[in-house]
Amino acid sequence: MKKLSHEQISQNRSTLETIGTVKKLPVHVILNSIRSSYNVGSIFRTSDGAMVEKIYLCGYTPTPENKDVLKTSLGSQNSVAWEYVENAKDVVTKLKEEGLKIIALELTDKSVPHYSLSKGWFPCVLIVGNEITGVSQELIDLCDHSIEIPQYGIKQSLNVAVAYGISIFEMRRVFDI
Repeated sequence: MKKLSHEQISQNRSTLETIGTVKKLPVHVILNSIRSSYNVGSIFRTSDGAMVEKIYLCGYTPTPENKDVLKTSLGSQNSVAWEYVENAKDVVTKLKEEGLKIIALELTDKSVPHYSLSKGWFPCVLIVGNEITGVSQELIDLCDHSIEIPQYGIKQSLNVAVAYGISIFEMRRVFDI
């Protein structure tokens, strides 16, 4: 085993010119009232790695014009489609009418482990909520499913960007099977 050099890694990397040819994960992501610019930037980078369809930034979620989002996104805001829409409910309603399944990343009385989703759930929308309050009940009421990441410690929670990363790459794995 030999670590790859930056040059070797770059040979397989997409560019902004070729990004349109990459097989996208048919997941639209809604970030609703995420407080931290750093979390948003991190989610952009993770979304680039998983090659999601689009990110909707809603509520008071900072957009890529914010310097701290730019700092952590490292340019991925240019490779992932995104749009700011003030009201997340408007986006969820529109995408649900288009036939996408709506999934909350949230603990509910009907949530299932993130690793139990199936190909039948695609295309879909993944709603990620506020770091403290999570996904609102108003949005949960519009959801077809809710996924959770099993927790075994005292806190029973993960950083929102970490939880998103775990979930979106599980979605990518299932979609690619």
